[in-house]
Amino acid sequence: QLAAVVEDVRQDLLPRLTEAGARLEVAVANCQPRLFSEKNLRSIIYNLLSNALKYRHPDRPPHIRVAGTAEGNELVISVQDNGLGLSEWQQMRLFQRLHTHVEGSGLGLYMVKKIVENAGGIIGVVSELNVGSTFTVRFPA
Repeated sequence: QLAAVVEDVRQDLLPRLTEAGARLEVAVANCQPRLFSEKNLRSIIYNLLSNALKYRHPDRPPHIRVAGTAEGNELVISVQDNGLGLSEWQQMRLFQRLHTHVEGSGLGLYMVKKIVENAGGIIGVVSELNVGSTFTVRFPA
């Protein structure tokens, strides 16, 4: 179930959340994508939450919101933050393998995108520089 996966990831990230003074708001329906492993769902949630902490804005405590709802025949998961945000140029390259526009391995979001697409889903981002980002994942429910 989605709620249990989010809670499991929250527990894993609790030291980092506490250290950053982060507020994590969770509003998820108790559902899970069909034909989709809990391990893969966990990888997606972990990567998105971890990135929200990693790319937090230095002038404000992180506020991260995880939402999950069933919309028609889709499960929609979104992770919204008030972090650094991304320029349009960064957004266009964000899901490419080994991107170099931000610090890190460059594999995290590339792998998330592959996991999502292999399950018949899509992932997208809406972001504003110095305001924050919202990552949205849609799966067949």
